[in-house]
Amino acid sequence: MDPTIVASAPATQGGVHFLNIEYLFYQLYLLFHGGGGVVGVSQQGFTVASLAPLFTTLWIIITIVAYLFCVGFFALFLYSRTRIHQVESEEALRYTTFTDVHAAELETEHHRWNHIRTLIESTSSNDWRQAILEADIILDDMLTSLGYPGASVGEKLKVVDPAKFRTLQEAWEAHKVRNEIAHQGSEYPLTDHIAYRTILHYENVFREHGEI
Repeated sequence: MDPTIVASAPATQGGVHFLNIEYLFYQLYLLFHGGGGVVGVSQQGFTVASLAPLFTTLWIIITIVAYLFCVGFFALFLYSRTRIHQVESEEALRYTTFTDVHAAELETEHHRWNHIRTLIESTSSNDWRQAILEADIILDDMLTSLGYPGASVGEKLKVVDPAKFRTLQEAWEAHKVRNEIAHQGSEYPLTDHIAYRTILHYENVFREHGEI
């Protein structure tokens, strides 16, 4: 490079107080080619003093890049934490709602079953009939919730897999008594023994599947 061009380069006295790319390249030129008439630079090349402005500029650049990296990382961290919190809140709401609904259903079934127990403990055969009819309604609802298709309890019991329903025979026996009551009404000779045994069958079926 023409020495006159080097001589006309920006002066370096007083240090660098701002980021100047042109100044950085000028210092790199002095570092590898040397120069004359410039503070800290001899005719033979660069000196230790000539490196100070260059290191200062490089340190400023490194500092700025580091700050930008930290800011970007912190912003990414805040975004990630916010998304994680949103996902956790949505999942907590979903599972809490499911648990509350399931608990409410169980409480309702327990209330219905307690009412049936009250009816079967009565001395009236009409109450026994009512208890069996209501127990069969619970059985119908339970079979539907288990995914068995059919328009009636009988149709649903026909498609039940015995391997997954060990009280299937008890369900059939209880449902047959219910059908006799539904068809014959008060003419069906319902004794206390038949009534209690039928309700016991329903109870065993419900307990197997966690209905009560």
